[in-house]
Amino acid sequence: MNRVQTTLRRETGTVVGLLPGKKISRLEVKRLVKLFNPQTFLAKVGHGKTTMQVPKEQVIFSQGDVADAVFYVHAGRVRLTVLSQQGKEAVVGILEHGSFFGEGCLVGQLECLATATSLDKSTIVRIEKAAMVCVLHEEPSFATLFMAYLLSRNVRIQADLVDHLFNSAEKRLARILLLMARYGKGGKLEPVIPKITLDTLAKMVGTTRSRISFFMNKFRMQSAIDYKNGHFHVRNSLLNIVLRD
Repeated sequence: MNRVQTTLRRETGTVVGLLPGKKISRLEVKRLVKLFNPQTFLAKVGHGKTTMQVPKEQVIFSQGDVADAVFYVHAGRVRLTVLSQQGKEAVVGILEHGSFFGEGCLVGQLECLATATSLDKSTIVRIEKAAMVCVLHEEPSFATLFMAYLLSRNVRIQADLVDHLFNSAEKRLARILLLMARYGKGGKLEPVIPKITLDTLAKMVGTTRSRISFFMNKFRMQSAIDYKNGHFHVRNSLLNIVLRD
């Protein structure tokens, strides 16, 4: 591949996050996330912002690189992967347009913990750490919205961890497909998932490609999905597999 150059704590219905002394209820977090407009937020960033046109399957940054910027997916998709010391690779996230990544540098993270690679031809905005810190301090309302965005994603990460620890590979795959189809986001299911390989799904689920192929064929026989040439059509009945005891 080519290469291109928060602490969460809960207290009786409140979430404490990045801003000292700032407490937000869980319902308030959801409301703020809906209000958060990344385009308006990015317009507040003056110097220190670079827009990159990134080809498909190009590395944006690598695990171990210096963490000195926050990135925003303006268009396309980004895959986050981690590599163990034993050489095993895992996909820890697929980020769609409207997502931020690399924000760990804002809380003292010195190195990138994952490798970010474009899944499609993408437009990525790179914001230097100093510029991001400046706008967060100078625009407290946007800082609150950005914090709510990060907290909502932390909730998703916690749910992913619980899913990985306690659910079977079959249920994990079904849940990932539903999330990629945006199930539960505004109650609207987007049935067609952009093209993604079985190898990538295997790395997301934490199993082998052959197991993913077996489960996908099983889901198709149950009329829970259709797929052809890497494009997946998800039906609401797939939720029954996740909810099944």
